[in-house]
Formats: sequence, structure tokens, C-alpha cells
Amino acid sequence: MNCSVDEFMQYIEEEDIKFIRLLFSDIYGNPKNIAIMPSYIESAFENGVGINPSGIPGFAAEADSDIFIHPHPETAALLPWRPEQGRVVRLFCDLRYEDGTMFAADTRNILREAVKKAEEQGIKFSFGTRIEFYLFKLDEDGEPTKIPFDQAGYMDIAPLDKGANVRREICLTLERMGITPFNSHHEAGPGQNEIDFVSADPIKAADDTLTYISVVKTIAARNGLYADFSPKPIPGLPGNGFHVNVSASKDGDTSVLTSAIEGILQKIYDLTIFMNRSEDSYQRIGKGDAPRFITWSGYNHGQLLRIPQSGVHHYAQLRSPDAFSNPYLVFALIIYASLYGISNKLELRAPVNDDLRGVAYNKGGDFELLPRTIDEAKEAAKHSEFLKEILPESIISAYCD
Repeated sequence: MNCSVDEFMQYIEEEDIKFIRLLFSDIYGNPKNIAIMPSYIESAFENGVGINPSGIPGFAAEADSDIFIHPHPETAALLPWRPEQGRVVRLFCDLRYEDGTMFAADTRNILREAVKKAEEQGIKFSFGTRIEFYLFKLDEDGEPTKIPFDQAGYMDIAPLDKGANVRREICLTLERMGITPFNSHHEAGPGQNEIDFVSADPIKAADDTLTYISVVKTIAARNGLYADFSPKPIPGLPGNGFHVNVSASKDGDTSVLTSAIEGILQKIYDLTIFMNRSEDSYQRIGKGDAPRFITWSGYNHGQLLRIPQSGVHHYAQLRSPDAFSNPYLVFALIIYASLYGISNKLELRAPVNDDLRGVAYNKGGDFELLPRTIDEAKEAAKHSEFLKEILPESIISAYCD
């Protein structure tokens, strides 16, 4: 829904809206919300809604008093799984101090600032996502197990693929919320699924990612299942990736993309902790299709970056992030690394079209490596001058300490 404040006020009256969920995320990308009644929404638009930041991960270091969440009416979406009578709508929000200045740990605003910097240079970005998850059975008490919902493999069909009906329900729910998935299928792991999305502007793409994860978890629960987005749910089996399709253009010219890709390649080592933030992330990296070397290819899916060779495609796919990362930070860091490459007119290094999947670290020749452990990734970020210029110290510290 793309509406003004006045249009939203009319909408909630006509559609019998009884609850409005104001949504934001902590610094790790975990969604948070507060529900207000329609009678309070005008005040929320004008003054924001005060919240105590001390209990929200990463917020306490930046605030010693209330902060205020300010909703955006153009982000409104009905929650289709809620009752038809007394309906519920959600709005994404900005975080600000009482005087109206932006809250430093608001990662949605960090992304907005990155987009603004790009626009000042005439660069336009868009992002498409491909996010994997496992469906697990629940035990008799309704608690998640590690028993996959099925034993199907990559792109299998029913009856092996038991998740098809769940994926269909997810896709139809997302469509009703104004989000466009373009395909879905069973992934390589037992009970593992993937849904892919068309490209959108960076902020919408990040908002849609948070919505997608919430919808998947909700629909899975309604089907008596648990949706697991963790990087490595089952040792020895494929992990959950958060593959990002990156498009960049200047006045419609996509040739800047090659310099953007080289910028990403040169900065990815320092950025890794924000794209792979858990111990299990480093059990995924370098296993199966998850890359370990800082390389790109036009063909091979096991490379860090893949640039499709078809003339109809003008994007690069970054394959190292996992589904535990904060999409606002991931997209912002991709933009800043891309701008570094574009501003310095970096020349894209030669591709590596060999299949590096399964190649041991010590057999990789002269190829640069992604961090092998979470400690190595933290150390890289702590000492990165590049990151110090673009992220608040509180966020770097929260991820590294």
C-alpha cells in the first residue's frame, strides 16, 4: 500500500482496522513491534511513540532515555492471517530522539543514508533476495525438533516434497501484502525450501525481507511446523543462505556494476561479521555451495559473486550472507563497498570459472579467503577504517564484542 497519512486514516476507518502494529528491528535484524489503537495513530504520526530502548539488543549503548518510533504510512500492509473483524495492519517505522534527530542504531536509517549517498553520485541500486529455510516437525508439546518435514532434495516434487503447499500459502500471503515472489522450490537439504523475490529499491527490499521471514514463521506455525532460518540447522547438511542480487546503474548505464563488484570483493573480508554473525555461520561458509574464496565467476554457483552471462541480466549475486543477518545492514554495506569501487573506478579482476566447491583452504592457491572463524571476522571489522567511516561505533562494538 502506498498512501499518505490522510489516505491511511481513511483506510483504517473503511476497513475496520482495530490494531496497528508499529514495526522496527534491533541491530541484528530481529523484528520488534508495539501495537497501538487507531485512536492513537494521528499522535503517532505527529509525535512518534516513546519506547524504552534498554531492553532491545544494541540500543542501550546509544540511548539513556526514551526513543520514539515514527511510522511511515506508505509501508502499510494488512496482516492476512489476522481476523476479518477487527483487522490488523502493520507499518514500518523510523527511530528518533525526542528532538527529532535520528537514532544512531536505527539500521533502517543507516540504509537510507547509504541510498542517499548513492543518489548524490547518480547511482541507483536495487536488490533481489533468495532466502532459504528449513521446515521441522514439532514434538508432542509443540516445541521444535530437528526432524525435517520431508526427505526431498533439490527441486523435487510432491509427494517427496511435502513443503509445496506451505510454500504456496506463503507466496499467496506475501502477494496479499504487496510483496512479489517470483519462484519457490525445494532446496538441497531435507525439509529445506527457498523463495525468490523480484528486485526492488533497497529499503523496500529490506522491509520485504523482514516481512518474508515473519510470514514464513507464521504460516509454518499454522501448519504445525517450525521454520528455521539459522545458518547451519543440521551439521553436515546444507546451510541457509541469504543470496543477494545486486543491480547498479548510473543514468541507466549498468557498466558501473563491474567497478561495484570489485569494490565488494575488496571490502567483503571486513564486512563478513555483519553478514555472518553467529558461530554456526562459519560452519556454513566453505561447505557445499557456500563460498570460502573471494572470487567471482560468470558460471559457477560456488563462487562468492556470480554474474549471470545472459544479456538480459544486469546483476551480480552475492552468496556469502546467511539468513541470520540484518538486511538493512547487509544492503547498506553492499552499497558503500560498491560506491568505493565506483568512485575509485576499480577494474574488475579476472574471473575464476573453476569449481572451487570442496577445495580445501590450503589448496586454494593464491585466492583470498573469507574469515574462517567468527573471531577472525570480528578482528577484521574491529580494525577496519572503512567500517569506522560508515557505521556507528556502537554497532561495530555490538557485533565484535
